[in-house]
Amino acid sequence: MCSVAVVAAEMKTFCGRANPTTGALDWVEESEEYDYHQEIARSCYADMLHDHDRNEKYYQGIRAAVARVKARGEKVVILDIGTGTGLLSMMAVTAGADFCYAVEVFKPMAEAAQRIVEKNGFSDKIKIINKHSTDVTVGPEGDMQMKANVLITELFDTELIGEGALPSYEHAHQNLVQDGCEAVPHRATVYAQLVESELLWSWAQLQPVEVEGARCLVPPPDVGRCAGAHSVCDIQLSQVSPNSFTPLGPLCTMFRVDFSKPVSSAFQSHSSQFVAQSSGRAQVVLSWWDLDMDPSGSIVCTMAPSWTYPQPKMGPWRDHWMQSVYFLPVESRVTEGEELSLTVCHDDYSLWYSLRCHSQQDSQTPAPPSRPCCTCQAHLVWTRPRFGELNDRQRTESYVSALRSVLREDSVCLSVSDGSLLPVFARMLGAKKVFGLENSRMSKQVIEQVLEANMMKGGVELLEMRPDQLTSNDLGEQISVLMGEPYFSTSLLPWHSLFFWYCRTALAGLLRPSATILPCSATLHMVAVEFQDLWRIRAPCGTCEGFDVTPMDEMVQQSLDFRESREAEPHPLWEYPCRALTQSTAIMTFDFTQCVPQQPISSQGLLPFMRIGCCHGVALWMEYHLTNDITVSAGLIGPISEQGDCEWSRHRKQGVYFFRSPWESSGDGRAAVSYSFTFEPSSGDIKMDFSIESQ
Repeated sequence: MCSVAVVAAEMKTFCGRANPTTGALDWVEESEEYDYHQEIARSCYADMLHDHDRNEKYYQGIRAAVARVKARGEKVVILDIGTGTGLLSMMAVTAGADFCYAVEVFKPMAEAAQRIVEKNGFSDKIKIINKHSTDVTVGPEGDMQMKANVLITELFDTELIGEGALPSYEHAHQNLVQDGCEAVPHRATVYAQLVESELLWSWAQLQPVEVEGARCLVPPPDVGRCAGAHSVCDIQLSQVSPNSFTPLGPLCTMFRVDFSKPVSSAFQSHSSQFVAQSSGRAQVVLSWWDLDMDPSGSIVCTMAPSWTYPQPKMGPWRDHWMQSVYFLPVESRVTEGEELSLTVCHDDYSLWYSLRCHSQQDSQTPAPPSRPCCTCQAHLVWTRPRFGELNDRQRTESYVSALRSVLREDSVCLSVSDGSLLPVFARMLGAKKVFGLENSRMSKQVIEQVLEANMMKGGVELLEMRPDQLTSNDLGEQISVLMGEPYFSTSLLPWHSLFFWYCRTALAGLLRPSATILPCSATLHMVAVEFQDLWRIRAPCGTCEGFDVTPMDEMVQQSLDFRESREAEPHPLWEYPCRALTQSTAIMTFDFTQCVPQQPISSQGLLPFMRIGCCHGVALWMEYHLTNDITVSAGLIGPISEQGDCEWSRHRKQGVYFFRSPWESSGDGRAAVSYSFTFEPSSGDIKMDFSIESQ
């Protein structure tokens, strides 16, 4: 199973795990250290240590800051907030700092930092403080003997301020550092660009759906008018081709934060005026930020996507800081040459954008827009990848074609998927009676909105209940078509959607003997891969910028060995390029026309290496066979190229099982991945094991 949340209660941890047999989250009591292991095993600490560009720029900035303080004849006292491994503090001491106070709130990380500092011989110059920075005290009896004159931090996330950087800086300037202190980084600059993008906008709004042989399905008006979810969409924007969007304006500098001066976490708004470069629909804002490590701006660490570089392959890769996509509250038409004003607002933790056209300008300065929030419920029911999935025309055509091939005038249909349009399609295609099971009142209400907007109110009877609660009295007659995408909001790993199979089993007594099950089966697929960059998040570092960080490697490995952490983990592989080193193969088949068996299903085999490369692990995904000749893949969506390049679905996360040690493949077929899978019907889980066999 896969952990989705942890909540500490006294000396125990209650962990929410997806349960494929029930489609629900089970709260399981675990040992006290369980959440520590999960946090460490799934963290991006290794990614940061492997980020040479980040480390190098910090080191340069630290050297320059220490030199400036020494030039003033002062002792250099460092405050390092969010020290992690202690890397930046060790850089500071190496650069000549007299003493460092290194603050780390996460206890296991603070303990690892202490070991690393000791291993590198800096114990007399670096003090690890296991507290939140806002709890640190200064004075003879305090955590710090004196205020610092150099402030070093790494408190940033993809949105810059989402990890509480502003409140932490605000408190530090008021309580922990001297006036006029040096800061590394010295400042941050946030950039934004207004674009039109059918691809990205499909993640924010439900689009009209063409249903062949029936009328067009239109989205509910309330959904179209809704500003949507306020949270940022953070992605690897380098993997979104520039051909997927049209810039409507220049890259704008939205605002800067000078970290060497007092910082405010209060609400602020900033606007940038520009002239539209082309006509189009203003829909999306792409955003990223830079860090100036020194006052002159000569040492810059940028988050700009790779396609902004003259040579895209030269752009540094990092997963701890990506890029941000913001969806405007309303789509608006802009004309080339039109004067526009893009406004960004932020509170202490988040940003949001709005656009005003020249035609909307008046003599009075408009009030800053409030933070957007969902008023239609759809953005609370459907995630952004889910919006994209529902808007995928080719995928919709597959489901509609499959439905048309199995529906009859007397068909009685039951849909089992969360927030699905399948029951709406079935009704549009002429099914006599359609039912839909929904997992929540909110998702039920969203589908009711869709029905009402398309003049089908009451055309589908939506039932807010579990499959095992359904009786013949609820239906009136037996089901002739049981259908599902399948999609369940609690699913994390690809095979969690096998909950559909358990639903089908629970509903067996309500099905006609000749009932059609759609999809009729599913297959679990795998391919061994070489990751271009994703391997960094699990690879040991050893030495980082000349410092021994093996205690960190050992801590991560210990956590990865901790029971659950040795399983596959979910990743959206369209954001993480990889090469297939073997053929892709179906390794397990699940026959939905039959009930879930009582005995385990097992599969073993060998998958020979066909290409030269470094194998980091295997990718896993599900394919759903709607009918004998219509299949929908939640993984690979095209053939593997001759070089091994893979194209992945953007809608679902795939499973990734990282090998403990990478394997160098010669590509001659003499070595192979040996695999063993066992599906446990009692838990709905799939146990897997891999090894490399060579001749």
